[in-house]
Amino acid sequence: MKIIETNNLIKRFDGVHAVDRLSIGIEKGQITGIVGPNGSGKTTLIDLLSGVLEIDGGEIIIDGTKKISRLLPHQVSLYGITRTFQNVRLFEQMTVLDNILVAETERNVFGSFFEGHAQCHYKTAEEVLRKVGLLENKNRLAVSLSYGQRKLLEIARVLAMKSRIYLFDEPFAGLFPEMRKIISSIIQELKRENKTVILVEHDMGLIRELCEHILVMDEGKLLAQGDPGSVLGKREVIEAYLGR
Repeated sequence: MKIIETNNLIKRFDGVHAVDRLSIGIEKGQITGIVGPNGSGKTTLIDLLSGVLEIDGGEIIIDGTKKISRLLPHQVSLYGITRTFQNVRLFEQMTVLDNILVAETERNVFGSFFEGHAQCHYKTAEEVLRKVGLLENKNRLAVSLSYGQRKLLEIARVLAMKSRIYLFDEPFAGLFPEMRKIISSIIQELKRENKTVILVEHDMGLIRELCEHILVMDEGKLLAQGDPGSVLGKREVIEAYLGR
């Protein structure tokens, strides 16, 4: 079953098609990798699927029935979608714990303060912080964390939202091996829970290890798709990465 699809999806920047009439389908409960050379449209696609960017043409289809031509950021959680960013976005002057509590309650920082936090919120927050190895840092300000710890906190925050579809935009970039192992384990656990994971990643070793299906993008279009073992060896894929 396709949990999320795009139909002739378009995004332009000053006349350049960053995403060019892209039609793809993502299977429910699968880890799908999105790969391609720099500038191929991978992050732009994630931005469209998460409502960060406005769609210029085409549509996003969720659960085979909900056809969306305009997806706003505050609507994303209603469809069970959450994401991480290449450049980590945290509430830096809040504690590590409070960054999780905000994600668990009202979907904005001011609403979360007025909603208040039940004991179950604290329990979930501490569970996800334990998963990523940050529980001992729960009372530190987010701004004081190292780069790797900040990325782990963002991962913990999306886990706390208990979504159906997880969009990970280069979550392994710049991390030490031990931190990479933590994130790899989390992604595999989401798979076991029948969650849908879309992973943008440049490390082909990780793509082969984690993904059952990959989509290769080039110049905003779908170049190839299938299992990593067969797709990554295709001549047109190798040429896209190495240059024609």
